[in-house]
Amino acid sequence: MGRLLGYSREAALRYSFLLALPAVFGSGLYELKGAVGEDSANQVFSLPETMVATVIAFVIGYAVIAWLLKYVITKSFAPFIYYRIGLGTLVLVGLATGVIG
Repeated sequence: MGRLLGYSREAALRYSFLLALPAVFGSGLYELKGAVGEDSANQVFSLPETMVATVIAFVIGYAVIAWLLKYVITKSFAPFIYYRIGLGTLVLVGLATGVIG
């Protein structure tokens, strides 16, 4: 949609990542509340393990986003468009045939 509104490829991509931040942080905080809740007997991971996993996920996510921004500046969105159309078609076919349900 950003491209249709006249944004550059980089600006549209940055904006889409910014739009995702509240949902990502909100869901992360919600899950963290449940992970470190008062019922410590049912906890699968400790707080330090959760923090290490969060830091690793942040570093890898940041690296992937940086790579994607550099890719989009120099190349086309076409591979991502084909991927989304193909995956969407497979999901719809799977739902229609009852394979996914």
